[in-house]
Amino acid sequence: MTKMQDDRKIVRVDLDTRSYDILIGNDLLGHAGGEILARLNCKKVAIVTDRNVGALYLDALVESLQTDGIETYTITLDPGEKTKSFDNLIAVVDGVLEARVERSDAVIALGGGVIGDLAGFAAGIVRRGVHFIQIPTSLLAQVDSSVGGKTGINAPHGKNLVGVFHQPDLVLADTSVLDTLSDREFAAGYAEVVKYGLIDQPDFFHWLEKNRTEIFSGRTARAEAIAKSCEAKAAVVAADERETGRRALLNLGHTFGHALEKATEYDSARLVHGEGVAIGMVLAHEFSARMNLASPDDAKRVAHHLKEAGLPTTMGDIDGTLPPPNILMDAIGQDKKVKGGKLTFILTRGIGEAFIADDVPPSEVLAFLTEKHPQ
Repeated sequence: MTKMQDDRKIVRVDLDTRSYDILIGNDLLGHAGGEILARLNCKKVAIVTDRNVGALYLDALVESLQTDGIETYTITLDPGEKTKSFDNLIAVVDGVLEARVERSDAVIALGGGVIGDLAGFAAGIVRRGVHFIQIPTSLLAQVDSSVGGKTGINAPHGKNLVGVFHQPDLVLADTSVLDTLSDREFAAGYAEVVKYGLIDQPDFFHWLEKNRTEIFSGRTARAEAIAKSCEAKAAVVAADERETGRRALLNLGHTFGHALEKATEYDSARLVHGEGVAIGMVLAHEFSARMNLASPDDAKRVAHHLKEAGLPTTMGDIDGTLPPPNILMDAIGQDKKVKGGKLTFILTRGIGEAFIADDVPPSEVLAFLTEKHPQ
């Protein structure tokens, strides 16, 4: 459910005693202290950020918190996907403990999905769980990774394989910070917006086709797209918090995408997460067409929209050489949705008709990857 408060949108994530608000609007950083104190009796926070985001927004956040009497401690990390590691998890945990953050205090993630995932994991395990606040600074984080409580780090075997469910107590999605994103970063986040339309909201996908230019230019359509995305995710999380069923639909495009991220060794110069998801969503639609589940025209429509948004849509769009298909299959075999060694994919019967496909034949996937691989 979305409510209006002045010029802000408020999306409620309904999880009984662990319910929380997602606030969407301009200049939320400057009001962070008041919003936190309205919900938590919080005397101290450990802020986790990266060097790039910290240089832009840390001072404003600290000023807001300290003005409202909240003591702050900052942990600054390197930017990039490789930061989601065991070494950095230990560094964040040590920093939170050094700050003497108590269970009634909080960890704040100020940054994109990498910082949110890592800081949330630390918040979930320090003192067996302290309060957690998300202040996402990328479009991708605002519409996806900051909502739902999935936290974690990457392992040598694959992406996001180690982590915990730890819901935030508040999400502050300040839309004004998105103006500093590069075109590439914004487009990468937009892939996750498109995902919600492709899962089960064909009307939303059609709206995106008509309003993409306005969303990218920062007009009112941008806040509307963020709110609609958060609403979609909040509804799925409320119905299936621990991903035992329907929540797996949120991984549309991610099985292929995660494999491609691992294949590029999480090198953001070659591929960032949203780009992997974009390619993965096109591959999911093409594979569905190959399996006679959907029309090839749907896959073309998805690819066209993502390409118009400036996103890669094929494996050939990734710079450098990719491992052979059998190595990509090894990465897919480590996907979190694998059950009993059987492959599970999110496939589709058309635009907005995604479904969970259990026991997908590996031979079909390998043949498909061989066909699509830019050898």
